[in-house]
Amino acid sequence: MADSGEPVTFADIEAATERLDDPTVVKSTPVERSTSLEAMTAAKRVFLKLEHLQWTGSFKTRGASNKIQTVLESGDVDHVVAASAGNHAQGVALAATRHGVDATIVMPTIAPQAKIDATRGYGATVELEGKDFQAATEYALEYAAEVDAEFVHAFDDPAIVAGQGTLGMEMCRDCEAIDTVIVPIGGGGLISGIATAFAELSPETRIVGVQATGAATVPDSLHKGTPQTLDDVDTIADGIATGGISELTLSIIERHVDDIVTVTNSEIADAVLVLMERAKQVVEGAGAASVAALRSDSLDVSGERVMALLCGGNLDMTMLRAILIHALTQRQQILRLRVRIDDRPGKMAELSSIIANHGANIQTVRHDRALEELDVGEADLVFQVETSGAGHAANIIDSIAAHGYGVEVVNRVATEPAGRQ
Repeated sequence: MADSGEPVTFADIEAATERLDDPTVVKSTPVERSTSLEAMTAAKRVFLKLEHLQWTGSFKTRGASNKIQTVLESGDVDHVVAASAGNHAQGVALAATRHGVDATIVMPTIAPQAKIDATRGYGATVELEGKDFQAATEYALEYAAEVDAEFVHAFDDPAIVAGQGTLGMEMCRDCEAIDTVIVPIGGGGLISGIATAFAELSPETRIVGVQATGAATVPDSLHKGTPQTLDDVDTIADGIATGGISELTLSIIERHVDDIVTVTNSEIADAVLVLMERAKQVVEGAGAASVAALRSDSLDVSGERVMALLCGGNLDMTMLRAILIHALTQRQQILRLRVRIDDRPGKMAELSSIIANHGANIQTVRHDRALEELDVGEADLVFQVETSGAGHAANIIDSIAAHGYGVEVVNRVATEPAGRQ
């Protein structure tokens, strides 16, 4: 497929662009400027590429459709098999249905139900096998060989990379003179395609890849010069939780990607919330990873024109709830307070009144008496309170302490105790 020593060439991406010239399969997604992120990062301009608004909610339909069309051009294919945690599954399902090909998708048993339902809705048969992406892939490869079907890999395929590269061409067309592009990395197919396109069209642009800390394989792979895998991944960004890259994608990353940044679950969760609040975009963890990197201390974009790629919008509602709770707790908009009291009638009412006087809402309260650290006649009240933020929370804590109570913040995020007696 490729020449000139490159595993995927710009000509391959141009050919993929011609194949994908069908807005019912791949549509051009918009770009929006974010003045809010400019203020947060000191960047001159921040542009968000809204690829999460693509059909199926992610970029994956690009690579899947290019792969299936490439295979159809070379012979008769009536059945494809793929493994995916969700987004690739939907991309393959849509592309197969559009081209009249049957699709079987193997998904890990932990795949979000919303992504399972969506994949079936696009016309694919779904089988749940394995605890993670790697286990699902092993089963899918065996199944494809057994039924003599074409296996469509999520990233380790030049046709997939070339298909994802069409997004890079679109990003170059959308905005000229971009200094830095930030791209999430799972298996590396997306950044490989985008970086190849930019190497031809805008070689001066810095390409930054971002991985979740609990699924980061690229830094170690680059250091050792060979693809590394993780037995277990720990990230809320299931779309980039592949646990490994390939020789193909590593070779392209080595040639064309300038920097790699890792971000924590907390940073990803906060980015999801920032995008909802300030950009009015609902994006999954993988899609928000680029903004998490943009806002992190690891990446300096001062005075630059930056484009952050929002690559996926299939946010499971259960995960959204977990992200919101985590992010709101981190911001102290959900505040848990432990208050030491003399266990006498009226104390709970007094403390409730102090909190209410600050306009805060008490969600729950728990009375703890059976603790070894308590003296006879003492108890702890544990309040969960809704606040407007850290300043509001500090006023409540100071007010409780001023009334003579020992009070401690017991949010999951570490916070200095206040007024503990």
